[in-house]
Amino acid sequence: MNSGLSKVLLIAGLLLFAGEIKPQSQESDKLPNILLLVADDLGYADLGCYGGDIETPNLDRLAGQGVRFSRFHTSPLCAPTRAMLLSGNDNHIAGMGVQGAPFEAFGYEGHLSDRIVTIPQVLRGAGYHTYMAGKWHLGMEPENNPHRKGFDRSYVLLRGAGNHYDDQGLFKETPISLYTENGNPAKWPKGKYSTDYYTSKLIQYIEEDRQDDRPFFAFAAFTSPHWPLQVDKSFWKKYEGKYDNGYEELRKKRMKSLKKAGMIPENAVMPPWHPRVKPWDSLSLEEQKQESRKMELYAGMVDNLDYNIGRLIDYLKDIGEYENTLIVFMSDNGAAAEDFYHDSHYGPFIRAHFNEDFDRMGEADSFISYGPQWAEAGSAPFSYFKGYTTEGGMVAPMIMSGPGVRRTNKIHQGFLTLVDLAPTFYEIAGARYPDRFLGRKTYPLKGKSLVSFLKGSTGRIHDDNYVFALEHYNAAMLIKGNWKITNTEYPLEIQNFKLYDLSKDLGEQYDLKEQEPDIYAELQEKWEAYAREVKVLVPPPGFE
Repeated sequence: MNSGLSKVLLIAGLLLFAGEIKPQSQESDKLPNILLLVADDLGYADLGCYGGDIETPNLDRLAGQGVRFSRFHTSPLCAPTRAMLLSGNDNHIAGMGVQGAPFEAFGYEGHLSDRIVTIPQVLRGAGYHTYMAGKWHLGMEPENNPHRKGFDRSYVLLRGAGNHYDDQGLFKETPISLYTENGNPAKWPKGKYSTDYYTSKLIQYIEEDRQDDRPFFAFAAFTSPHWPLQVDKSFWKKYEGKYDNGYEELRKKRMKSLKKAGMIPENAVMPPWHPRVKPWDSLSLEEQKQESRKMELYAGMVDNLDYNIGRLIDYLKDIGEYENTLIVFMSDNGAAAEDFYHDSHYGPFIRAHFNEDFDRMGEADSFISYGPQWAEAGSAPFSYFKGYTTEGGMVAPMIMSGPGVRRTNKIHQGFLTLVDLAPTFYEIAGARYPDRFLGRKTYPLKGKSLVSFLKGSTGRIHDDNYVFALEHYNAAMLIKGNWKITNTEYPLEIQNFKLYDLSKDLGEQYDLKEQEPDIYAELQEKWEAYAREVKVLVPPPGFE
């Protein structure tokens, strides 16, 4: 036995003795690897296997070997999703009640709290190697680095976005983008493309430990297709001219293709456009030309993302680990409508270092976002996009494939959320979430393991009494069965919640609170209980 493995086994033994993290019994001696792939701002309707028009053959093959989920819910923004994903808990319990403006109050710390234990911490205690490459966005201080949150090896972008080709910062507070490797400051290799490089890093980490025969948890936190829209011509050129009919036409086509693919019901109706979207025919020919190029670039980034997922799959096959790796692919929220280039706060710094010239679109000095117009096409058939607690901001694609997934080429139409993933991973790995960790009491997990569903022993994940609630910076929602209350007005006031029946109204267009007062009152009561539990502040400090 090599010395490294001896040390790991000694540490694991001490943890078991201390009662921190305990293994469960296993059906076999060989534990499966877990590969978690997270796209950044990918739209619900983009993937080929969901009915989209972008070429995603590797993800399509994964879907054919596993399950696609049509009602998978995330948070409406990047950082709260990552906090919930890695903790299996509410974003306030995990410390991310607000993104980008932390303050000293329960739930609003702006980094992972000590009330939770992360997936890599639990899995490392169960004997797993733990790796990460990509976007962190959960605290820039050394004590909040992934190196201190359970990852053996990590190469991460600390902030929520970065240039895809170099370390030119996007924010005046960090004019040079901040990266760390294994907790130490790291440089970006100029000219390397983000998705390519993060993929190579994960392969490197797995390869370095391959000989000790321990399972791994690998988290690919890709920054694609998050703005700025940048990608090599070889990926976007194949889409040239494909979107010349505009975003309105694309949204119509995607509604039809989503229905044909079985992702949405035949009676789904397209909701009205967001008020910020200009009609396509009101644009000049030059504006239409630039708009089409935006979507070509976006499609190229998704195409490149799929290519790199293919690289990971091929590597796993080459080393004989593909059949023993559970692969989970998801997006972190709905499609993104932000346009920081023209933003009053962020724009001056960005415009000083980037351009939006047509002939340079997609290159390292170009800063392009595709805006609410294309985001709404990416969120079909839902209302609105990232940042909103409408379904358009929170329903994302998710695919699961690998050992334990006995359903193949299936679509699950039932409700589930990102907090269901942590308990799923723990059951698969034979790990128990601890009641106490490092001397502190922990909050219990919020989700439910998917293992029984994936094996085919049950057809449902949650029953109609399950409640999922979320609040972020006064955007709020609560779902129970097919009923949902949503608030999109600021500041949050409970009388502003609207009631929707998602079984008949995916686009959240028909407020039923007057017609269904008892259901509305019940969901309001559950919201108030949730708000008390996680200590929601209304409005939070600094709210404008």
